[in-house]
Amino acid sequence: MVLYFMGICGTAMGNAALLARAAGHQVSGADSNVYPPMSTVLAAAGITLHEGYDPARLERLAPDLVVIGNAMSRGNPEVEWLLDTRAFAFTSLPAMLHDLVLQRRRNLVIAGTHGKTTTTALTAFLLRAAGRDPGFLIGGVPQDPPVGSHLGAPGDPFVIEGDEYDSAFFDKRSKFIHYAPHIAVLNNLEFDHADIFRDLADVQRTFTHLVRIVPRNGFVVMNGDDVNLRALGAMAWTRVVRVGLDVGNDVQIAGFTETPAGTEFELRWRGQPWGRVHWSLSGIYNARNAAMAATAAGLAINPANPTGLSLAPLTQFRGVKRRQEILLRNDRFTVIEDFGHHPTALAETLLSFRARFPGTVLTAVFEPRSNTARTKAMQAGFLRALALADEVYLGPVNRPEKLTAEERFDPDAVVQQLETQGVTAHAAPTNAALLDRLVAQTAGSQGGKPRVVAFFTNGSFDGIIGKYVAAVQ
Repeated sequence: MVLYFMGICGTAMGNAALLARAAGHQVSGADSNVYPPMSTVLAAAGITLHEGYDPARLERLAPDLVVIGNAMSRGNPEVEWLLDTRAFAFTSLPAMLHDLVLQRRRNLVIAGTHGKTTTTALTAFLLRAAGRDPGFLIGGVPQDPPVGSHLGAPGDPFVIEGDEYDSAFFDKRSKFIHYAPHIAVLNNLEFDHADIFRDLADVQRTFTHLVRIVPRNGFVVMNGDDVNLRALGAMAWTRVVRVGLDVGNDVQIAGFTETPAGTEFELRWRGQPWGRVHWSLSGIYNARNAAMAATAAGLAINPANPTGLSLAPLTQFRGVKRRQEILLRNDRFTVIEDFGHHPTALAETLLSFRARFPGTVLTAVFEPRSNTARTKAMQAGFLRALALADEVYLGPVNRPEKLTAEERFDPDAVVQQLETQGVTAHAAPTNAALLDRLVAQTAGSQGGKPRVVAFFTNGSFDGIIGKYVAAVQ
């Protein structure tokens, strides 16, 4: 089949294109900006890339199927031409994945408001360490496994990151509805994506749709400590395995400790020891990610008892880029980049850094960039999370012209409220100005203490992270 991907350089689209190529399809695609690293990986796989969108070129290519990425919308010239002419069949990325990859696989769908990418990478990593050849599609750049997508052996599971965001401009169902879960992993559930969901109940509704299609011989592996997930009900149509800190969970995370040397915890299966983990990843949230991944991978291998899966490989797991990734560490500075863009994620990460880096000045640098973070919907939550730092630097709201002043996140108001709580805080009108101020005020040590500078953004932060590292190095 000849496939054409619109928006091919996005992480999910690019990795899906690589899967299609590995499955033997002829693949090409276009993006408004053809940029590395994805462009380099795609070209190396023999995928033809086109800069910009051109209906005449699309007509000449004559694909059997056009895959329209989530970033595409009405007004795109190729979208409008396709709708006008109906010249070629088109579909969303999730629907294409179902039809060409997932339909006949035993799929492990990793869902939740936080931790999806890391948990997906962990699940694939543990299955590979157990001697299996799983397929996988990870919505980020993992260090383990060494690639973001792999077709795997048809008889082995397929692990896929299950996003609750909508599928395409013409399909407003959550992506994970297309993914035919055999095991659905529910890491957590909170309100997010205010541009798509009305409220928490609306998010719970779409998660209910996901678990409704888990077969009776499958599993729902869920965070048993999460009250918003417990509200989904009993799920009597399938088997439910609960994971968490509480003793009543099927898999219990016990004895968690975090020090500058790393984190340690034990997993227990229905009261019996499974194994102890000592690894480099931060926080109780990553311990939970590991527990969820190990449970899902173990059940995929042995549905009666997951503990045959060894936890020893977790010691070697290096994580995912841009997830608490340390970019610089010396006697004066530790600079960390994190994909955090939700108040809970920021709060848990900052609390973890307090334990991991005791005796330091903790500086949080936050870009209000996501479709929800740009609004006032979670401003109070961000205020509470950022108050856990010693210093806060706020970048400008991304695409402010798309929001009214009443709708828009207000950095100046957050700065004022943080100052009343004893937190030194700054806001800047541009990211370039933010960088200048950050370098000027953090280049020296404070009270002889080393400094941890954590950047939180789900975008590029206009490149200031790398520039800051270069400036203080």
